[in-house]
Amino acid sequence: MGLSKEMGLFVGFVCYLVLGITGAYAAGDLGYHTFVVQSTPYTRLCSTKNILTINGQYPGPALHVHTGGTLIVNVINNSTTNITLHWHGLKQPRNPWSDGPEYVTQCPIRPGQNFSYRLIFSDEEGTIWWHAHSDWSRGTVHGPIFVYPKNGTGYPFPKPAGEIPIILGEWWKNDVMEVMETMLESGDEPEISNAYTINGQPGDLYNCSQPGTFRTTVEQGKTYLVRLINSAMNTELFYAVANHTLTVVGMDGSYLKPFNTTYVMITPGQTMDILLKADQPKNFYYMAARAYASGVGVSFGNTTTSGILQYKGYENPKNSSSMPVIPFFPFFNDTKSAMSFSKKPRSLASKEHPVSVPQTVNDDMLITVSVNIAPCANSSCSGPNGNRLSASLNNISFENPSIDVLQAYYARINGIYGIDFPSKPSPVFNFTGNVSDVGNAPFNATKVRFLEWNSNVQIVFQGTSLVAAENHPMHLHGYSFYVVGQGLGNYNNETDPKTFNLKDPPHLNTVGLPLNGWVAIRFKADNPGVWFMHCHLERHSSWGMSTVFITKNGKNVGERMLRPPANLIQC
Repeated sequence: MGLSKEMGLFVGFVCYLVLGITGAYAAGDLGYHTFVVQSTPYTRLCSTKNILTINGQYPGPALHVHTGGTLIVNVINNSTTNITLHWHGLKQPRNPWSDGPEYVTQCPIRPGQNFSYRLIFSDEEGTIWWHAHSDWSRGTVHGPIFVYPKNGTGYPFPKPAGEIPIILGEWWKNDVMEVMETMLESGDEPEISNAYTINGQPGDLYNCSQPGTFRTTVEQGKTYLVRLINSAMNTELFYAVANHTLTVVGMDGSYLKPFNTTYVMITPGQTMDILLKADQPKNFYYMAARAYASGVGVSFGNTTTSGILQYKGYENPKNSSSMPVIPFFPFFNDTKSAMSFSKKPRSLASKEHPVSVPQTVNDDMLITVSVNIAPCANSSCSGPNGNRLSASLNNISFENPSIDVLQAYYARINGIYGIDFPSKPSPVFNFTGNVSDVGNAPFNATKVRFLEWNSNVQIVFQGTSLVAAENHPMHLHGYSFYVVGQGLGNYNNETDPKTFNLKDPPHLNTVGLPLNGWVAIRFKADNPGVWFMHCHLERHSSWGMSTVFITKNGKNVGERMLRPPANLIQC
C-alpha cells in the first residue's frame, strides 16, 4: 500500500529514495522525496473509513537528514481536498516560501497540482516533524523528521543501541474534516476523539485494537533513544513507560541537560528525545499516554492509549491471561505535575552546543491568549448562551486572507492584511481573576506585526480566564526561542523578570502556556520573512488564536529573504 519508487536527476545527480511502508529512508544531506497525498482505507476501533495519507501511510513516512542538510519534497495532490505541508521545528532560514501554513506563506495545493518544498536545515538536531497545515488534515497527515549529528560528530551522550520512534495522536471514527466543519457551523466545541494512538494504533485497552497494538523489543542492559512526538489535534498528553525511568536529553530539535523523570507532559507540536535504559527484569511492560486536560468544563477523551515494550528472551506463557505492567500517571487535571515537568528543561549550553540568549530587549510584547465568545445571529449557535466560541491573541481573532500574506507582502499588494497587531492587550483587566464583567467578543481581522531585522524580541504570553482557562501550546514558525520564565497568575513586569533564566533556558519552538498563568520567551529576529504564530490546539487555531510576524530584511544579501520558487502556487 502506498509504495512509491522513482529515479531521476535533481541539480546534477541526486539519488531518489525509496518510499516504503515502513517510511525508512537512506540518510543523506541532499535528497529528493515524493509525497503523494491520497485517500486510503484504514480500520481502527471496529470500523473502516477512508483517511487522507501520504504514500498510503499513517503515520506518514519519516525523513532522515544530517544537521545543516537540505531536502526536496515534491508533494503531488491526488486527493479531492486542498493541502499544504509544514515542517514543524525547521527554521527555514530566509525561506518562508517552503514553510507551509495555508494562506500565510502559500496558497493551497489543489487536487491535481503539485508543489516542491525546499527544506533548509540549520542548527536543528534531534527530533522534529512534518504535518499538514490546512484545515484539520494534520489529524492523519503527519510524520517524523530525524536530524542526526553532522558527519564526524556524535551525540552529547553515549550512542544508543537503537531508536524507538513514538508518535502520539488522536483518532476519530468520523471523518476529521467533518468534525471541524460541524464545529465551525455549530459554534460549539468539537466532537472529542474516540481514541488516542501510539504510532497510529489505539492499543489493546480499546475494543478491536489488540491485533494492531504497537510493540517494540529491547535487549536487557541496553539503552535506547525514544523519539517522541505529540501530533494530537486537541490534547496535551502525559506519557510514561511502566517501571522505567525516562532521561530527557532533547526537545524540539535542541539538546538539554539530561534529567530523569517517571513521566513527561508533552503538548501538541512538541517533540522530545528520551533515553530509556532496559534495566528491568525480562518481562513485557506498557508504554502509555493519557490526557492532561486543564480546562474546567472543556470536554476531552478520558482514555488511555498503549503500546508494549517487550524484553528480548521473554515469552508470555501460553494460555496466560497476564497483562503488561501499567505505568503510573498524574491525574488528568494535575496542573502542579504538568508545571513541575515543564520547569525542568535546561539547554545543554556546552562548547559544542552553545546558547545565545538575548540579555536585553528591543521589542517587548505582552500577548493575551484567550478563548472568547462571539455573537451569533438570533442566538442560533450551539455555544454558550446561543453564541459562537471564538479565540484570540490580544483580543484579535485571526481571519485567513484571500491570498497568502507572504505573496501579498513580497508583491506589495495592499488591502490583504493590517499592520497594527498590538504589542499589548486592550482592554487591560485582571486577566486570571473573575472576568464576568469583561466583554468577550474579539475583533475579527488579519493583522500582522513587523519585527526589525536583528532586534531582540521578548513575548510574554498571558493566559486569561475568559470563557475557559486552559494550558495553550504556543508555536512560532521560523524560529526557536528561549523560554526564560513562567509562572501562575498575572505577569508582573517589575518583579517577574528578576526570576528569568538568562543562562541556560530551553531552546524550543512550542511552549505550554500554563493554566491561568504566563510564559516569557526571547529570540533574535534574524530570519527575514513571514512567520505564523498560533496555538497548536487545532480548535483554538481554527477559532482565530493566531497572528503573523513579518521580519524585515537586513542590509546585506545574506540577510534578505530568498526569492520565490518558480513553481509558486497562485490562489
